Amino acid sequence: MLSQKVAQQSLRRLAVQQPYALRWSLMNAASPAAIALGRNIQTRQAATSSNSSDPTKLLAQQRLNRPVSPHLSIYRPQITWIGSSIHRVTGLMLSGSLYLYATAYLASPMLGWDLGSASAVAAFAGLPIIAKVALKATLAMPFTYHCMNGVRHLIWDLGVGLTNPQVIKSGWTVVGLSTISALLLAFL
Repeated sequence: MLSQKVAQQSLRRLAVQQPYALRWSLMNAASPAAIALGRNIQTRQAATSSNSSDPTKLLAQQRLNRPVSPHLSIYRPQITWIGSSIHRVTGLMLSGSLYLYATAYLASPMLGWDLGSASAVAAFAGLPIIAKVALKATLAMPFTYHCMNGVRHLIWDLGVGLTNPQVIKSGWTVVGLSTISALLLAFL
């Protein structure tokens, strides 16, 4: 019990007072008792003022002087990160709508709704042509994009097309092919 307490105190002392001393002492195999007593500890002069005795205040002050990481607003939008974001959003849209429809379909007998295929076909048949095409395109675009981009990722898993020009070209190819295929599905 006493040895554990000595070891804990020595590690705490090292972590607060001299962060590099722990690594140095472990490399030189100093015992915890020697560390606790202050022997065999590498010392260095701190480049701080003498009036700051609290290490937590010193660390807080040093953090204020560190550079801030750049934000996304300084970067030019690229097809790679936009495509990755859209792929995730379309996956959420497709799975979310599936779960929502499946839940409504299971609850429909209790609520008195008719969500069968016959009622869906009848409701869709009553729409004007422009509404039909718009609805089909709205449903087809996330599906086709997610499908085409999924194939792109499978090709990447093979180790093909991973250079920057190839990634940019395949990104725009996915956008073009998914738009064309969504429009073809909408006009069928």
